Amino acid sequence: MQITLKNPLDMHLHLRDGAMLDAVAPFSAKSFVAAVIMPNLTPPIDSLESAKAYKQSIVDSIHSYAKAHKQPLESLAFEPLCALYITDSLTPKVLESCANSGFKLLKLYPKGATTNSDNGIAQVMDSKMRALFSVAQDQGMILCIHGESGGFVLEREMEFGVVLRELATSFPRLKIIVEHLSDHRTIPLLEEYDNLYATLTLHHITLDLNDVAGGMLCHHHFCKPVLKTPKDKQALLELALNAHKKVSFGSDSAPHSLESKQKGAAGIFSAPALLPQLAELFDKHNALHNLQAFVSDNAMRIYELACWVEAAKSWEKSPKLITLEKSPSKIPESIPCLDSSLRPLRAGEMIAWREV
Repeated sequence: MQITLKNPLDMHLHLRDGAMLDAVAPFSAKSFVAAVIMPNLTPPIDSLESAKAYKQSIVDSIHSYAKAHKQPLESLAFEPLCALYITDSLTPKVLESCANSGFKLLKLYPKGATTNSDNGIAQVMDSKMRALFSVAQDQGMILCIHGESGGFVLEREMEFGVVLRELATSFPRLKIIVEHLSDHRTIPLLEEYDNLYATLTLHHITLDLNDVAGGMLCHHHFCKPVLKTPKDKQALLELALNAHKKVSFGSDSAPHSLESKQKGAAGIFSAPALLPQLAELFDKHNALHNLQAFVSDNAMRIYELACWVEAAKSWEKSPKLITLEKSPSKIPESIPCLDSSLRPLRAGEMIAWREV
């Protein structure tokens, strides 16, 4: 059995920088035509200049990989959609220049909510932020949000719903993406507000809190937002399997060195074998017919990529086609990175599908 996906998209991806970027970027470039790249580096990607430079470093890294491994560049055709980090120093003028230069994605981190979010926003709905959101709305930008409060860890996304409601009603023309949806109680908000959407990760639709702390503590499954209850997992899985019109795939693949994970770093590195694992999951639930919409079509529509991403204008006529086959394959045990290693999700496991 085979399935061919046209222009797969990862709408939430961490590539880091330096040696880690070189180690992880090829996995995404091989399997996806584009990805939304998270800006929480140190220092953050918070200006047009830094966004341009970061995008170029990703392109250069992939080109270097292709040259070193004698692979044709077209097989690694990949468009980094670099998001801009909203900090206290961000101004309407910077927003306008970014939008006019094709950088239309904004990322909002509540201060201290996740990895490298110390530069995030403490008061999301103060007058300064409202002014920025108004400009973003007028410029046709897209606001991607790590939607968590500072409360009890299992209630943070639900508590942030108050902010999402206020944003959605105050700025009805601003598209708002609830990143890595993790709580079933957020789902009704997607139905209630036309301008609210969400991304779903592989780990939030296949794992729950038992996979972190149900037996021996598994730091490799620790992420933010944390994995929640079986009820949450099931509700999110149903959204994915049905390719609900308000959701698209965003892996939130977030690599950390083995040493950092052992010290408690939050993030799951899922980039190796993402599409085969999704095919395996959708096949198991007799939903392969919805996989194309979940990993591409929904995102193309929600983010209106063909309207503002220059490369996307050619994707329909010259698509990136990824063929998956129902044939056993093994996920790598680890990925080398300088003097350390990265451990992928389901490391060393055999799965039922592979990329051809």
